[in-house]
Amino acid sequence: MAREIMMRHPAGRVKRGFYGFSWTSCFFGGLPAILRGDVAVGLVVLAAWVCTLGLAGVLWGFVYNKRYTLGLLRQGYQFCGHPWEVEEAMYALGLSSEAPRGRWGRG
Repeated sequence: MAREIMMRHPAGRVKRGFYGFSWTSCFFGGLPAILRGDVAVGLVVLAAWVCTLGLAGVLWGFVYNKRYTLGLLRQGYQFCGHPWEVEEAMYALGLSSEAPRGRWGRG
C-alpha cells in the first residue's frame, strides 16, 4: 500500500511524494506517471503495459512510487512532514539504514 509524504522545494513549491506499492500503477500502467507530469516514462510504461496485457503493471507497481519520490529529491525537494513520517519515508526509500521508531517514538 502506498504511503504519502509531503515535499517542499526551496522555491516554495509543494508536492506529494509516495513510497510503497502503487496499486494505481499496477492497474493503470503509465497513467499515474503521466498525470504526475512524468510523461515520457508514463508513455513507455503504458505501451509496455498494453503489450504485456497488464503484466508489466505489476512490476511497475513495485517500482514507480520510489522512482518518482527519489526523482523529486534529485530536483531539490525536501521532506516536510512530521519527523516520524520523514524517518519512515527515508527508511522505506533506502535513504536511511536506521529503522523508524514510529509515531510515538517507540520501536
